[in-house]
Amino acid sequence: MSEHTASHLARNLLSLRHTRGLTQDALAKSAALPRSTIATLESGDGNPSLSVLVKVAGALGVPIDELLASPRAMVRHWPADEIALRSRPAGKGRGVTLRVLIPESVPDEMMEVMDFEPGAVMGGTPHLPGTREFFTCLDGRVNLMVAGERYTLAEGEVLAFPGNLPHSYQNADALQPARGVSLVVLAKAGV
Repeated sequence: MSEHTASHLARNLLSLRHTRGLTQDALAKSAALPRSTIATLESGDGNPSLSVLVKVAGALGVPIDELLASPRAMVRHWPADEIALRSRPAGKGRGVTLRVLIPESVPDEMMEVMDFEPGAVMGGTPHLPGTREFFTCLDGRVNLMVAGERYTLAEGEVLAFPGNLPHSYQNADALQPARGVSLVVLAKAGV
């Protein structure tokens, strides 16, 4: 590996790791590599195998060329048709479409835009204890049931609640659609 390429790798790896809020240990675990390998790559002294580059790129959710490219602004544009869009299965509810808010992997978080047809209902998935969920109503009115208690949110209002509790969502209007954003900060297993 040329001196310039090793330098680009070091700078890009450090920048990507910091952008994702990862420690060297966390990245190493995610890539199934020793922490010392990540430290060596970030120092600019490494000469990694293709296998190591594939593992690191996969753990960061980027193509290998982004690790090796000369430094540039970390800008990427996603056309709408590349953003994951899905509807909840009928068993969990009806009339709700979910779209990821941020297409890159963000450690320990899930962010989705939720579009509700008039009268739509969807059951939430309880997460591990210690998980925190924030729901922001963007348009319309959305009812949230959390552990048997009902909360009605209007446009601009936010509800924060423990994500491990049973919860569900409902568009409060039978005639107009509603929209919200769900941010789930996941608890770590075994912590």
